[in-house]
Amino acid sequence: MFDTRFIRRAAVRSSENPTDRRNFLIALGAAGVTGGAALAVAGSPGRAAAATSEISPSDQAISDSAILNFALNLEYLEAEFYLRATRGTGLPSNLVDGIDPQGPVTGGKAVPFQNRSLRLLAQEIAQDELSHVSFLRTALGGAKVSRPAIDFTTSFTAAARAAGLVGATATFDPFADEQSFLLAAFLFEDVGVTAYKGAAPLIYNKTYLGAAAGILAVEAYHAGAIRKTIFDFGLQAPATRLSNLRDAVDGSTDDDQGLSQTSGFTPTDASGIAYGRLPSRVLNIVYLTPNQIDKGGFFPQGVNGAIVASGNPGSAV
Repeated sequence: MFDTRFIRRAAVRSSENPTDRRNFLIALGAAGVTGGAALAVAGSPGRAAAATSEISPSDQAISDSAILNFALNLEYLEAEFYLRATRGTGLPSNLVDGIDPQGPVTGGKAVPFQNRSLRLLAQEIAQDELSHVSFLRTALGGAKVSRPAIDFTTSFTAAARAAGLVGATATFDPFADEQSFLLAAFLFEDVGVTAYKGAAPLIYNKTYLGAAAGILAVEAYHAGAIRKTIFDFGLQAPATRLSNLRDAVDGSTDDDQGLSQTSGFTPTDASGIAYGRLPSRVLNIVYLTPNQIDKGGFFPQGVNGAIVASGNPGSAV
């Protein structure tokens, strides 16, 4: 569980050990960042050792690597969704292995796109998500988790029924047409943005934090483009019902924002700042439940890694 005790201790823990740092520098090098620039922000081993010595060995398992692996689970989900929608096939076999059980993907097929702009947008997002998976896996090295089991069939139908998009006995296929695809993409995109925003304060290593901020920016571009396209297709009402569903399962706060006939392109608070969700609340959404569980919804066997449980009913974390 991602509770307040963990959040408090996250401020003094670090995964900035030699293995994590080396793997991350390899990833940065593959992305075209020079070793000198990366080393300048990586921090010192002495600082990391001092920080990790303040907590017990069991707490050290909840590290920056654990947070990045949590993000990798979400990137697996998004990459599989967009790749199947645009190419008809998912991630290649060399990008799904790792520690913890590897699972299959149920559902997914090429969407019969008619709108050229939407097709190009979907293809670009698919490539970005593929790149995110590859980058995080390289950064984590031998500590990377494998792709967990993912369900695009019963999960989307359950979400659509709960949101009132379809009747209690009807099914929902997000790959059937452009409108269904857009609504499914909307369900995912805002979750990705808020997940990176919520996890950012918990990341100790500045190199990791910088990369997470870069991915957050790309996810925000995706979310904004999807919101604009939803407006163009006149799908504000069903999208707002999906927004209400996310709000209903992710805790006691009322942060999620849908679209009206005139607004909703950039969901922010009164200060113009995007809101975030702690990992436990992200899991409430992808598990499709307001309760504390460790599997369900889009991840029928749960996510892989150290962070696996959704939040407590009625609590803020």
